[in-house]
Amino acid sequence: MGVEARALTLLTALLLTFGLATVYSASAITAMQEYHNNAFFVIRQATGVLAGIVVFAIAAKIDAERWSKWAWPLMIVSMALLLFIILPFTLKLAPRVHGARRYLFGASMQPSEIAKLAVVVWTAMLIVKKGGALRRLSKGLLPFLVVVGVLDLLVYVEPDLSTAMFYTLIMGIILFAGGVRVGHFVVLGIIAIPLVYTRAQKLQYVVLRMSAFFDPGAAPAAVDYQSKQSLIAVGSGGWFGVGFGQGRQQYGFLPFAYDDFIAGNIGEEWGFMGLTLLVLAFAAYAWLGFRIAKQARTPFQRLVAVGLTTTTVITAYLHIGVAIHLLPNTGLTLPFISYGRSNLLLTMLMTGILVNIGSEREKRIGTAATDPLALSAA
Repeated sequence: MGVEARALTLLTALLLTFGLATVYSASAITAMQEYHNNAFFVIRQATGVLAGIVVFAIAAKIDAERWSKWAWPLMIVSMALLLFIILPFTLKLAPRVHGARRYLFGASMQPSEIAKLAVVVWTAMLIVKKGGALRRLSKGLLPFLVVVGVLDLLVYVEPDLSTAMFYTLIMGIILFAGGVRVGHFVVLGIIAIPLVYTRAQKLQYVVLRMSAFFDPGAAPAAVDYQSKQSLIAVGSGGWFGVGFGQGRQQYGFLPFAYDDFIAGNIGEEWGFMGLTLLVLAFAAYAWLGFRIAKQARTPFQRLVAVGLTTTTVITAYLHIGVAIHLLPNTGLTLPFISYGRSNLLLTMLMTGILVNIGSEREKRIGTAATDPLALSAA
């Protein structure tokens, strides 16, 4: 295993350990009130961690190049699952949770998480397949917009506009890394802005969240309640926090303190320094991921590494930005740390693929493919 892959594995282990401790601290009182067991949420999260370790180990052993062959099946399965959960006759299997249909089997599986991996792998595969044709708008860029646009539409209906925009963002980053013309992005951006604005206006929860962000007094107090409580938590933490398990927001003042706003809990208990270390931890993840991408043995693996790294890191920074009110509420979890097994399993799978791309074995295979002497020695 390469140096970057080893360091990424160690960083993942540290984030998982910190995540379990934070989930327990943020959820213990709520768990006692609702389930009469203060370890209810952390036990469920621990099962997700164990499953994630298995997924990570398997992904780290499978040749990452195989994902190119699995790109279309993964995309089709993602579309099928996203369509299934919004059909009117599937309510029993995909019920509404907090007003949206985003889960299968209660809250056990979130198809939109699987689709994130599909966007990365499928976009990277098609970029390599198209080659020079990528620089042409109709035959090069249009297929990406159509397929990912279908994903966007499906999650928009759930409704989940932030995830739809996230798919498009990740696709755009991978396309940029793959050499698409910048001018095409400019033109499409000019076209997309009014379209996104029109769609956002049709979703009441989006309008209320944006109003609460730009003009807190213009929206009902309930809409901005989480953000205000998160700011109170972060502010009361000061420089070094009030101490592990000593935060007051866990008493129910901050809804979903163990999930969508777990960074607020970290800010309260670990303070400004704790949040700073968290930001640096994901910066380290980005640095390692991009180094792995730079050293990848094939163009497909390089693009996949870029996509997987940006997916994890951007999700983390968006979550932290929401918790400190730099961004409007998006509902994105904090990778490795927030309660929720769908995102945890996906992040572990993506990290396992990154580790495989960065392994010494993969580098030797790449060298052997171009060096006859190395090939005979292998």
